[in-house]
Amino acid sequence: MTQLIKVAVTGASGRMGREVVKMVLEDEQLALVAAVAPSAGPVDAGTLVGLGPCGVVVSADLDTALRESAADVLVDFTVPHAAYHNTRTAIEYGVRPIIGTTGFTPEQIEELDGQCQSRGIGGLIAPNFSIGAILMMKFAAQASKYLPHVEIIEYHGDQKLDAPSGTAVKTAELISEVREELRQGNPQEKESIEGSRGGYYNGFRIHSVRLPGIFAQQEVIFGGFGQTLKIRHDSYDRAGYMPGVSVAVKKVMTYTGLIYGFEHIMD
Repeated sequence: MTQLIKVAVTGASGRMGREVVKMVLEDEQLALVAAVAPSAGPVDAGTLVGLGPCGVVVSADLDTALRESAADVLVDFTVPHAAYHNTRTAIEYGVRPIIGTTGFTPEQIEELDGQCQSRGIGGLIAPNFSIGAILMMKFAAQASKYLPHVEIIEYHGDQKLDAPSGTAVKTAELISEVREELRQGNPQEKESIEGSRGGYYNGFRIHSVRLPGIFAQQEVIFGGFGQTLKIRHDSYDRAGYMPGVSVAVKKVMTYTGLIYGFEHIMD
């Protein structure tokens, strides 16, 4: 019989955290051993997500939860200012971090990779766990080889803290790996309203839309002579990310070091 992977979830009372708890409880290869949410109170994690009691009481302290649970993996969907600390804490306990929170700097990622390497464990930081979104990024990178004039428009709800989104940044990075820097637009163009052309990245622009009623969408637009190509991905529900999170939890047990980007473990 295959040994169950023991999973801890931090941010368990959040909208993404609840979906992760549900996914773990419903996956026969996974076992929920800890759930952390400082503001939730000592409630059963299963009850918290509407599945009935599971015997895991939500903890307010990550250190205590990891020390007492002997978790194999920590899944974190919190906020940027907490995720870095949570990742370091997990690695210190020898727990493999899977981080769906964006906002890490390249220096932080390099540091955390070194810590994972020294502990002999794997880890993952992924701006997006949606398989459809990963395909969108891959297709966009491929298209940029042939249509180098490109702009990215990403749409999220008005409560999202970071702009541009981690998905947009990762898309831009993948495009830039195969596309030489090309400064687009008229060289004499001027913005009559500052920022109206969007954020500048390696010669092209990224635009962030923040409005209530939007969940998560991204469009990559390519322009050529007499034609345009639009590659778009739309997310409608947080449950759509869970198949990817499940894959990540299982794959992270098989490698050493911190990987940035879910696309690197899809193959």
